[in-house]
Amino acid sequence: MVSSLGKIAVIGAGSWATALAKLLLLNNDRINWYVRRPERIAEFIKYHRNPVYLSDVTFDTSRIDFFSDINEAVADAGTLVVAIPSPYFKSEAEKITVPVADRNIVSAVKGIVPDDNMIVTEWFSSRFGCKDSNLLVIGGPCHAEEVALDHLSYLTIGCHDEEKSRLFCRAIAGPKLKTIVSHDVAGIEYGAVLKNVYAIASGMVGGMKSGDNFRAMLVCNAVREMRRFIDAIAPMERDICRSAYLGDLLVTCYSLFSRNHNFGAMIGKGHSVKAAKMEMEMVAEGYYGTFCIHEINRRTVNVDMPILDCVYSILYEGRNPRLAFQGIADRFS
Repeated sequence: MVSSLGKIAVIGAGSWATALAKLLLLNNDRINWYVRRPERIAEFIKYHRNPVYLSDVTFDTSRIDFFSDINEAVADAGTLVVAIPSPYFKSEAEKITVPVADRNIVSAVKGIVPDDNMIVTEWFSSRFGCKDSNLLVIGGPCHAEEVALDHLSYLTIGCHDEEKSRLFCRAIAGPKLKTIVSHDVAGIEYGAVLKNVYAIASGMVGGMKSGDNFRAMLVCNAVREMRRFIDAIAPMERDICRSAYLGDLLVTCYSLFSRNHNFGAMIGKGHSVKAAKMEMEMVAEGYYGTFCIHEINRRTVNVDMPILDCVYSILYEGRNPRLAFQGIADRFS
């Protein structure tokens, strides 16, 4: 057990939370796990697997303390690994009444806090007074499904305290997981939001059968667009070609595991946005991220983001996808 992190509590019960719990149990004797629905906990204990997500992964449930009350899960934990989809994050996190200012908060939320238009670490700092040195983020490139399949995977752990990053790396270490540390907490978080937006765009052009040449140009320009925004919103020296930015962007834009790519593909094939949302079995974070980043850019840094604006016009203004992408094609270089 990585004792200096204290007991670790996983907050959330989706596919990413399940994958992270699998990793954590490799190196920790016990974990707490907050699962909102008591009936899901009962099924989990009975079948030793998550009944809904990544159900092929088996767990030794004798080493898991399950809770349907978030405060009971947090009470004796020194580190919280928060893996709740962004649309539901705030409603769940606001239930926390236990003091958490001095605990480690690890965000695996790949989205913006709705309404507040904040990244998750910024929200915890504002809401609970958490210290920067206690705030960590998990970046890709990594799909939960590939962790479940024991494929070689890579994660970037960001924190202003490098020793804390390395401690958490040890907490999730395994023969099939490689870890990288970074100080760029905000950049990793914003990158994780933007790559989902661009994955929707990639799915749309794929669904429209616009061709690999055009998709390559789209992704190439998306990298530069990501750099412009992140450098403006969180200035520091960074290499946008590192795995937490370009790597995560590529895997999300091209992988069949990418729910954002698949969401965009349905729209590109002619589904309405409403129909695509209804057909998705899991949350496409990029749908919400598109609106939030569009608002943040409009209100603060106001950098040139034609791909983001194109996706926004399709998702929120009802623009025809083919016409929308034709409108920005001449701007690619």
